Order: sequence, then C-alpha cells, then structure tokens
Amino acid sequence: MNKADCFNLGYVAKLHSYKGEVSLFFDATNPQDYANLDAVYIDIDGILTPFFVESIEMKDKGFAKVKFEGVDTENAAKIILKKELFLSLDKLPELSGKNYYDHEIIGFTVIDANFGEVGEVVQVMDFKINPLLQIQNDKLDKEVLLPLGNDLVQSVDREKKELHVESAPGLIEMYLEL
Repeated sequence: MNKADCFNLGYVAKLHSYKGEVSLFFDATNPQDYANLDAVYIDIDGILTPFFVESIEMKDKGFAKVKFEGVDTENAAKIILKKELFLSLDKLPELSGKNYYDHEIIGFTVIDANFGEVGEVVQVMDFKINPLLQIQNDKLDKEVLLPLGNDLVQSVDREKKELHVESAPGLIEMYLEL
C-alpha cells in the first residue's frame, strides 16, 4: 500500500498494558466512525505495514484501546509506539454539503462570493489556532491565504471541483493587488 492511496488516521499514542495493548489516537472529527476497524496500516520506517485488529474499545477524546494480532508483549508494542496510522482512502466516510476532507479539495478552484475566481487550492495548512487555505493565482503568480474560520466555505461542488467561499471584504484584494 502506498501513502498516496491512504489517509493519516492518527498514531499509536502509548502502551496500554504489558500484554501488547496500545492506545491509538484517531485524529478525526468523529472517531466513533472507526470503532469497527478490522485493520490499519502503521508506518514503520517508511513502509506501510498492515496490522489486524483483534479487539478495539473506544475511549474518550479520540482514543481507543486496541489489541493487534501478533502484538502480545510490551516489547512488541514498543516497536509501533508513536508511529502513524493509515487507512485506505476508500475507508473514509463520504461527506456532503459544505463538509470536505482537506486532501479532497486540493486542486479545486476557489470562487469568492464578492471577488470571483481566486485561484486553485494548493493545500490546507492545518494550524491548530488558525487553519489556512493556501491558494495559488496563476494569472498573477501570487499566493492567497484565507483563514478557514468564521464559515469561510459556503459550498463544495465536487463535480465542478469548485470551493465557494465568502471572505472578509478586501482580504483577497490585499493579496492580489498589482
């Protein structure tokens, strides 16, 4: 499995017992969506290695106690400690409306309600305090950064690959002035 065909679900947070159980942290809006996992990929030295779930018990705040097949000792569990978890993209729950996955909108055209076409989404900069939408305007060869708070995204048109936004007055012009 290649990372390009997967999404990062979280990481192995800590050891849970001397019998190989670990606590996973699911970096997801709704961790409960993953309560019935049968397997995950764990990045071990750059190689996505499948691990099969023997048991899973959801906890609070995105954590789950998990027992993987073949991980039966504390030493075996230490090998996967602090490693990233991945799932195949086809395991993502389908979103609708103005909800989207960050990776899904890369390459979408951004259209602002007041300004018009802004450019193409390059990436979502997932800063905890102030996530930003990074947009490249090829016509002017300039970058635009829009804060994702305050209901910036108005709608997502997956068929046309368009992200409709309404930014603060003057913000886009500030970036794109000649």
